[in-house]
Amino acid sequence: MKIAIYPGSFDPFTRGHLDITERASAIFDKVIIGILRNSAKQALFSTDERVSIINEVVREIPNVEVVSFSGLTVDFAREQHADSIVRGLRAITDFEYEIQIAQTNRSLNPDLDTVFFATSLEYSYISSSLAKEIASYGGDIDRLVTPYVAEQMRKKYGILNERLVEAE
Repeated sequence: MKIAIYPGSFDPFTRGHLDITERASAIFDKVIIGILRNSAKQALFSTDERVSIINEVVREIPNVEVVSFSGLTVDFAREQHADSIVRGLRAITDFEYEIQIAQTNRSLNPDLDTVFFATSLEYSYISSSLAKEIASYGGDIDRLVTPYVAEQMRKKYGILNERLVEAE
């Protein structure tokens, strides 16, 4: 059985992330979306919220599961019995960063390969940061994230905006 992990923060899970997940699920027997718990990063959604949201988005892809992890990606891969890491590339700048990480991971575990997917053209400009910034100002994020993710983001930003108004 060929198992791949797709690690990241996924805050939020964009249409680009979904595209990579769908394409990876056609190649691997099982794809495990690994949501990195990173307390140093200020996330919009908690780890548990991201697991729940992504589970909803990928529920119709039978060979995909979503779990959270902390620590090194190579250790997570070993725990999941994965032999590959899936990563998406939007631009050459992504490649420069990702190849360094892939080579480091390979040096830590020579049996672990990284498989890169070039992001589909229609999603090449999308990033989680961009989606969050647009949503924080009430902008249209429907082309960036799925309807369910957009709904969750609007709820979250509505709550955050209410707290800001109350604090003033």
